[in-house]
Amino acid sequence: MTDAGTGRVLVVTAREQAAEGIVALGLRDPAGADLPAWTPGAHIDLVLGDGLVRQYSLCGDPADRTAWRIAVQRARAGRGGSAFVHDGLHPGAMVVSRGPRNHFPLLPSPRYLFIAGGIGITPLLPMIAAVDAAGADWELAYGGRTATAMAFAATLRAAHGDRVALWPRDERGRLDVDGLLSDRRPDVLVYCCGPAPLLEAVEARCADRPAGTLHVERFTPRDAGEAEQAEPFDVELAASGLTLTVPPEKSILEVVEEAGVHVLTSCREGTCGTCETTVLAGTVDHRDSLLTPGERAAHDTMFVCVSRATGSKLVLDL
Repeated sequence: MTDAGTGRVLVVTAREQAAEGIVALGLRDPAGADLPAWTPGAHIDLVLGDGLVRQYSLCGDPADRTAWRIAVQRARAGRGGSAFVHDGLHPGAMVVSRGPRNHFPLLPSPRYLFIAGGIGITPLLPMIAAVDAAGADWELAYGGRTATAMAFAATLRAAHGDRVALWPRDERGRLDVDGLLSDRRPDVLVYCCGPAPLLEAVEARCADRPAGTLHVERFTPRDAGEAEQAEPFDVELAASGLTLTVPPEKSILEVVEEAGVHVLTSCREGTCGTCETTVLAGTVDHRDSLLTPGERAAHDTMFVCVSRATGSKLVLDL
């Protein structure tokens, strides 16, 4: 059941305790209709009430169009989204979703190294299933606070044995990123999802690897530093016929919304990809946490919640 203005209404049909502080939910269309297709690495938005919109990775089977599965960790210092899921979403509850979208796609390769930290295991689960079914060579290093807080760990180890290395921090310390990434063949694709310190360590260790071999997904935005220019710039909205001025203290998204032009948005931090917009002319000061260096260099797309112009004008397909 879909409402073009608010998204797709789903019903919670299953709930289980996946680990300490983590619940897994099954979501279906109330009328039994097929859900949109998705690929490993995709996520959906959940609209959780009181203006809360949160992104959760799909961690079920892409071949099953009847149901989606997500897993949500209760954040000890969160902003209310995970508490809403844990306390309010039980079987029979209705929730609005948007998506799916995929800014963390699984690319073909003969070999993979997956590195997960905590709830970062979720987007990697369908990836592992896909590469295992394809006969690729792969390994998973999975770290967490404690063994009891690591969702799906026992199932992964039982299914795949020594391909899965579990690193409960209270037993083994932090993941040995240097050891994991030393002497890796250049055709090994590295997929990593987890907290910022893990991503930063993996990115530093992979700095000398061939471009395109490291793929990461972030829960929080990276530090983009200072904007390239502190001057106002214009945005021409080609579809709306408006030209607007963006001052230094406002985002493109804020200015466009103030002009009454609707842009689908969610995180407003440059991490979810919801507000991706086609750039028709101009160069972009990319400040998101999603695009690769090659995608940034093309200057043909941007995330208007955080990115800006490097020159005096951008022309956008809005």
